[in-house]
This record gives sequence, structure tokens and C-alpha cells, in this order.
Amino acid sequence: MPPKSAPKHIAVAGNIGSGKTTLTTMLAKHYKWMPHFEDVEHNPYLVDFYEDMQRWSFNLQIYFLNNRLANLIDIKGSGKSVIQDRTIYEDAHIFAPNLYEMGLMTKRDFENYASFFGTLKRMVTPPDLLIYLRASIPKLVDQIQKRGREYEENIRLDYLKRLNEFYNKWIDSYKDGPLLIIDVDNSNFAEKEEDFAEVVRRIDAQLHGLF
Repeated sequence: MPPKSAPKHIAVAGNIGSGKTTLTTMLAKHYKWMPHFEDVEHNPYLVDFYEDMQRWSFNLQIYFLNNRLANLIDIKGSGKSVIQDRTIYEDAHIFAPNLYEMGLMTKRDFENYASFFGTLKRMVTPPDLLIYLRASIPKLVDQIQKRGREYEENIRLDYLKRLNEFYNKWIDSYKDGPLLIIDVDNSNFAEKEEDFAEVVRRIDAQLHGLF
């Protein structure tokens, strides 16, 4: 007998270079879910941000927040099972506070952003399953270098380290719904069939308990 209802929203979270897009693509194909990807190629602020973070941090975060909300509206209205590359929560719990603490976003801009997110959060529903890709800094650097995006060449190591700290803090306190953590250092799901099969097995175990 098929399950009474299928999960509608699966989200993949993780630091820059953790493998979110790769896993989203693979899972969408495997489960026949509709993928929602983070559009980095057409982001009008990303290149400027990596060249001058302080100047463009607020603009970039507002752009991401708007895109993420639009994605959630599309997901809710699609009537299909969807897997999303990155979540609206990461902007508010990781990227924006990190920029603020690094002195790359002013107090006024951060408070404005946090207030705006608080309003939006009341309008959205958490994912049915959050998949978090946990990776060490060496692993992140290796994967960033492999994909060779020119605008990512200027990413500072201390920036990645701080993001990892914020991610771990967020995940440790995540209570919005079911959570699956995948250790990317020990799971080469992109190249090893057995590692991807293990990821699928763990997702199946989570999904069967959702409804």
C-alpha cells in the first residue's frame, strides 16, 4: 500500500562547497522530486560581494531572502514533492549574523534584516525534512577548488570557518522539524554508488516516519 501522503518539501542545507547542488540533483532524479536550485549564475551581487563584502553584504542578503521566499511560494503552490537547494533559515541564522559579527554589515542593516526575516518566518512552513551536509574546512576548500568558480577564488578561510561555526550552532538547536545530518568527509555520494545508496537508505528511514 502506498503512503497516505507524500512529503512535499525536502531541503538541503550546508556550507559553501559542501555539495548541496550535487546532492539535490541526485535526489531529485532518484525520487523524481522537482528540484529548486540556488541561482548563483544570475545573482547580480555575488561577484561584487566577494570583492567588497562590507559594501555589498546587506544588498546580497536581501536578494537571497527575496529569492528564497519566492521559492517557498512556488513550492507551496506546485502541489508536487520538491527538493530545495539551501533554505531561507540559513541566510538569517548563518550568513547575516556572520557578516555582522565580522564587521561586514552595520548594526542598523543587520537589525533591519533580522526584523524583516522575523516577519517572513511567520509566513512560511518549515521543510518536511532538512538534510544538513556537514563538512570540514579542508573538504570545503577542496570541493570549491574542484568546481572552479572564479568569483569563489577570493573566499577567505576565516570566512568559511566562521560559517561552519554558525552552521553547527544552528543545527544543534534546530527544532523546526525532522533533521538528517550527512558527514560529507566520510560520504563521497557524488562518486561512489554505495555512499549515495546509504544516503538514500537514511532518507527513506526518515520519510517513512514523517506521516
